[in-house]
Amino acid sequence: MQYWVHWQKVTSAFIFRQATRNGAVQVRTVSLPLRLNAFEHAVEETILDRPAWLVPAEEMIWSKASIMERDRFDGADIAHVLRAHGPELDWGRLLARFGGHWRVLLAHLVLFGFIYPSERERIPGAVLEELLERLRRERATPPADDRLCRGTLLSILQYRTDIEEWGYRDARLPPEGTMSPEEVARWMAAFTVNGPL
Repeated sequence: MQYWVHWQKVTSAFIFRQATRNGAVQVRTVSLPLRLNAFEHAVEETILDRPAWLVPAEEMIWSKASIMERDRFDGADIAHVLRAHGPELDWGRLLARFGGHWRVLLAHLVLFGFIYPSERERIPGAVLEELLERLRRERATPPADDRLCRGTLLSILQYRTDIEEWGYRDARLPPEGTMSPEEVARWMAAFTVNGPL
């Protein structure tokens, strides 16, 4: 059985589910498929006298970045990982991991500077400049005509009104996403009945 573990001096986290399905891992289980390539750069360690693969900090950041529910926001975990590991992160791999969702990473990096103003040098200036340049280039082009809401990738229910009443297209559905309308309906119904994951 494989476990996702992030071990830092006094904290550990087992991830059972990424709330918006960006990671495509199983709900409420510690048996995770290796679809994420999370262990490609992992380090094998012994924890509680058992061998375990430690998820690299880059994967921890990526897996938590899109969890922005009303009752659960993993931004503090990301800030702590950045504070502990920022200078030695593989920033190229992290930027590639976020891909087209680079704005989510930028948001967390901006928050990091707010949370730890005396630690902002832990984020390489070149990384921030790259993301800010992407934002400048994007702002210089006209907005898309497509009324797309990516908020559903961050929160299961908080953007329901945007989709159901305001006419925005749900980014969880093709061509942007990979979920079917039936999967979205089941997902939202389970969340509504069972509460947060």
